[in-house]
Amino acid sequence: MTDDDRVFKALADPSRRFLLDLLFARDGRTLTELESELEMTRFGVAKHLKVLEEAGLVVTRRSGREKLHFLNAIPIRQIHDRWIDKYTEHQIITLIDLKHTLEEES
Repeated sequence: MTDDDRVFKALADPSRRFLLDLLFARDGRTLTELESELEMTRFGVAKHLKVLEEAGLVVTRRSGREKLHFLNAIPIRQIHDRWIDKYTEHQIITLIDLKHTLEEES
């Protein structure tokens, strides 16, 4: 499985996207904090976090006895640059050309 495949797999699940949103709002949360925001077992949240970690979307750091989870947005940006940005470039150029044409006419 490629890195892109792991990221797409991780982003495919709404619970995992919600976890990423929580970490975007406030980084450095514990499993207990994240679990309190979802209606699922601690084990279920831990499994989702493992998928996110394997995709590189979440990184962890130990602080004493706690394991803190942090969002890593770099893989999402790479997906954007690879799969979204290049497909919107033509549309943007077309809109800019249209703008220039309309400005020249007026």
